[in-house]
Amino acid sequence: MSQSRFHHVFLAQRTPLLRTLERMVNNPSTAEDLLQETYLRVTRALAERTVDHLEPFVFQTARNLALDHLRARRIQSRTVLDDVPLDVVNSVVAPQSSAEDAAHAKQMLERLNVRLQSLSSRQQQIFILSRLHGHSYQDIAERLGVSLSTVQKELKLIMAICMGVAERLDTE
Repeated sequence: MSQSRFHHVFLAQRTPLLRTLERMVNNPSTAEDLLQETYLRVTRALAERTVDHLEPFVFQTARNLALDHLRARRIQSRTVLDDVPLDVVNSVVAPQSSAEDAAHAKQMLERLNVRLQSLSSRQQQIFILSRLHGHSYQDIAERLGVSLSTVQKELKLIMAICMGVAERLDTE
């Protein structure tokens, strides 16, 4: 099946697809992000294989992405301590780690800090908004006045840098 056929189907089904995603995730911005991810996933799938029933495949891909998002959000909500009083959080005893583990963690943070400070101001903002504040790619793009593609590419580069620091430290 050609990309042009998929593009036509996607545009024709965009509104019902977006409504379905909005109902599932209860967040218009997240639904837009999932819709874009759906487009990318289906495009990649079509490059690898033929899909006979394109419309159901697109909807199923979107549905699976929404379910993955909801599952991740549910897991994250179990670990977020927003509703727990600070004195309770501070009274929880941390597991004991060895001096070697602590030294390794400290070294990792120092190296990451050095590498992240070498990023451009825009890259630092993208990293902070995405990884520390949890903003969507679309929100970051709008805030910084850049394209969604720019945000995605910058984050891919930043995460590669972080992984490189971790891998180099582990091989030393």
